Amino acid sequence: QVQLVESGGGLVQPGGSLRLSCAASGNIFSVNAMGWYRQAPGKERELVATITRPGSTNYADSVKGRFTISRDNAKNTVYLQMNSLKPEDTAVYYCNAGVVVRTTYIMHNYWGQGTQVTVSS
Repeated sequence: QVQLVESGGGLVQPGGSLRLSCAASGNIFSVNAMGWYRQAPGKERELVATITRPGSTNYADSVKGRFTISRDNAKNTVYLQMNSLKPEDTAVYYCNAGVVVRTTYIMHNYWGQGTQVTVSS
């Protein structure tokens, strides 16, 4: 009923930048909080950043000052601008959203398929 499609991952050198996008589509009444999580090989998935519908943000300490989360409510899209990337930022990045489905008006939690970010020289 609802799909989250991510884009923007890739290979970048240390100190470089990438911008991730995640668009929600389908049988949507409204999209509440959205966020980005990441999972590195051999590690558990961890929170990177979240943003509420009005725009309040929360960041992991490891990315504060380097990453910026934003959203376009009209497009049901969330972005993650990643600057000053480090090798330890290498991971699969997943989009997450709380979506109220139009047919039931019940909120469900959805995940994207993930996009690989590799920071290496």
